[in-house]
Amino acid sequence: MKNIFVGNLAFSTSESELRNAFEPYGTVDRVSIITDRDTGRSRGFAFVEMSDDSQGDKAIAALNGADMGGRTLNVNEARPKTENRPRNGGGFGGGRNREPRW
Repeated sequence: MKNIFVGNLAFSTSESELRNAFEPYGTVDRVSIITDRDTGRSRGFAFVEMSDDSQGDKAIAALNGADMGGRTLNVNEARPKTENRPRNGGGFGGGRNREPRW
């Protein structure tokens, strides 16, 4: 199975439009347009899953740089999500243990 990232989507792009763009290259198992959790509006990118790796590679080659909805698509193989590590520190640590300048 090939998981494909599709970026620079027009906010008005529907899942069916995206599916129709990928289907000429093979079987599309799933289309998922990522939306903002607060507004429900598209965030401008999606993931497409295709059942066959070679078909997915053909779709990537054909659709990367293609125009859809007046925007140039960025299409490539999706990378696995990395874990968000907790960040130490913060922005307001400066000035501790110092005498104020008056």
